Amino acid sequence: MLAKRIIPCLDIKAGRVVKGTSFVGLRDAGDPIELAQRYNEQSADELVFLDIAASLENRGTTIELATKLARELFIPFTIGGGISSLDHIADLVTAGADKISVNSSALKNPDLITEGAKRFGSQCIVVAIDAKKVGDHWEVFSHGGTRSTGRNALEWAQEASDRGAGEILLTSMDADGHKNGFDNPLNSKVSTMLSIPVIASGGGGTLEHFRDAIQAGKADAVLAASVFHYGTYTVSEVKQFLRTSGIPVRL
Repeated sequence: MLAKRIIPCLDIKAGRVVKGTSFVGLRDAGDPIELAQRYNEQSADELVFLDIAASLENRGTTIELATKLARELFIPFTIGGGISSLDHIADLVTAGADKISVNSSALKNPDLITEGAKRFGSQCIVVAIDAKKVGDHWEVFSHGGTRSTGRNALEWAQEASDRGAGEILLTSMDADGHKNGFDNPLNSKVSTMLSIPVIASGGGGTLEHFRDAIQAGKADAVLAASVFHYGTYTVSEVKQFLRTSGIPVRL
């Protein structure tokens, strides 16, 4: 079994890290560079930075942030938010981003996944999916979870994979910020269906939740925010717990 990754997520709005519950009720969580340095020291496997207002405000993620992060960090990082063109991807990669995350723009123009994978390699393209349970299925929402797309989340994940995405960042809007556990039925369905890695996101509150996301949710990586930002656990503590649970991690 490959080592499982633990990934802090930093949602950025107006230059600050914020965190909410089910994508609303945002509150300040600190400076992105300071938090990034903290997670760097805690042996996080990767970091994800999402400019959560970029699509709503019809603008791209700032190149300046990527440049600062590349200068300060020694671990891989993914950056996303409002990325809508190959040129924008190129700018962010040139600035130092290891991967880019596309969400709303990929739903609007799926060829962005296909062409991005061809030009930059599948390993560079992460497709983020914000999913919410609607009736008997999970539906995809766009623009920071504010707009229903009517698309089936499992079908969209399959299409993204077929188009060349290297990873799926799968966030449960129902679980997000509640700290009651990840949506393992959703994560398991997508992970079992696809041959590419799935990052479970939304709902981490206890050490056991991280273990369950891997064992029951079959996730390749687990992403969390508030438990790390507000000091409930360090990344190192999560990894030590997973190792004692028989799950391979890099310490």
